[in-house]
Amino acid sequence: MAVIPSADAVLSADAAGVTRWLEMYFRSMNAPAPVLSEAMSYAALNGGKRVRASLVLSAARLAGDARLAEPVAAALEMVHAYSLVHDDLPAMDDADTRRGMPATHIAFDEAIAILAGDALQTEAFSVLSTKLDDLPADRILALIRILADASGVHGMAGGQMLDIQAEKMVSDMNRTRAMQELKTGALIRSAAVMGVIVGGGDEAMQNNIGDYANRLGFAFQIADDILDYRSTGEVLGKPVGRDAEQEKASFVVLLGLEQAEQKAAELIEEAIALLAPYASRADELRALAAFSIHRKS
Repeated sequence: MAVIPSADAVLSADAAGVTRWLEMYFRSMNAPAPVLSEAMSYAALNGGKRVRASLVLSAARLAGDARLAEPVAAALEMVHAYSLVHDDLPAMDDADTRRGMPATHIAFDEAIAILAGDALQTEAFSVLSTKLDDLPADRILALIRILADASGVHGMAGGQMLDIQAEKMVSDMNRTRAMQELKTGALIRSAAVMGVIVGGGDEAMQNNIGDYANRLGFAFQIADDILDYRSTGEVLGKPVGRDAEQEKASFVVLLGLEQAEQKAAELIEEAIALLAPYASRADELRALAAFSIHRKS
């Protein structure tokens, strides 16, 4: 009987591999201003579960070939790290800590943090365009396009803008979900779909795993809102209660705690159901889906 992998085991192994890849990449960067590469490395290697990286790698293994998945996962992590650096700035969420350590603008300064975020974002596309030589050009272009769409106006940056605007208006479920689909969900979906592409999966698998990731991303954000409501700064490694403090849109506020938990569980059931055609080959993705709403941080 096949042993179903635990999410902790999958995340731990994938995080170790991608972290090693990033460490080697930053060591070889030879930046003209070393403090900039130091700040980039600090932000990208500041712990974290690397769920997005693991989605890339698990989806690539499902598709059949994960040999080139680590650089893709590293590129996703660079974009995610850049977003957190900028999120923590005083002009955004104004957070002094991240994962229990000083935020990048505290460890360095605001100007360096802004530039480190900018450089991490652009470096992600350099990775995709230079570290995948064995991949067909059309698949490399697809990866670049997907990450660009998920990061920019129609993805994460657009969602962050809607989040800022939401502080000045009455939120409803549709508006909040649309905002979170861009701010959080777009990068999660891109991770899963990019994993399928680099692993050689066809369009049908890309669409199906994308639908799985849409539900996972929505549930992931609800879980984030619940953690912000009920966890502690010591456990999360960052300030809590900021949604209420800044009057931001939150699924806990809109649904109530019990209904928010129920909604997240329903979404994960739907996500897991979409993996049925792949039988045990999708066990890693099943484990990651369950983890997304049961995590403590």
